Amino acid sequence: MKFRSKKDILFKSIVLGSNAILALITILLTLNGPFGLMNLGLLILIVGVIVFWIWTYFGTEYELTEIDFIIRSGPIKRKIKVDRIKEIVKGRTLWIGNWPATAKKGLIIKYDNYNLVNISPETTEKFIAKILDINSGIKVTE
Repeated sequence: MKFRSKKDILFKSIVLGSNAILALITILLTLNGPFGLMNLGLLILIVGVIVFWIWTYFGTEYELTEIDFIIRSGPIKRKIKVDRIKEIVKGRTLWIGNWPATAKKGLIIKYDNYNLVNISPETTEKFIAKILDINSGIKVTE
């Protein structure tokens, strides 16, 4: 079962704001004087960053199978075996580390001994119910 990622105003602002600034820089580079090799390299870098942000914005989702919990966030893909998940913390935000979430106050998934990943499914209760159907031994805390 697939779950789309919720997007909050902070994430939308970061993506739209940074892409607008980068697009403006790109326009100024192309309109401003001779177009040298350095400008071409900078243009490629800027377009790459814009593509990354857009891919992350539209391409963040979570999938639960009977065996795996799969996270896709832009070009990044990660699989965690559902039986390795120990705890889910609701309504929290992980500000450092693995953060393929596009909203604050999502879910922190604790797996193995010390590993954490922050996610933000649109329907957290439905996600929790589905993962508990697969592995009822997961502890859910707030």
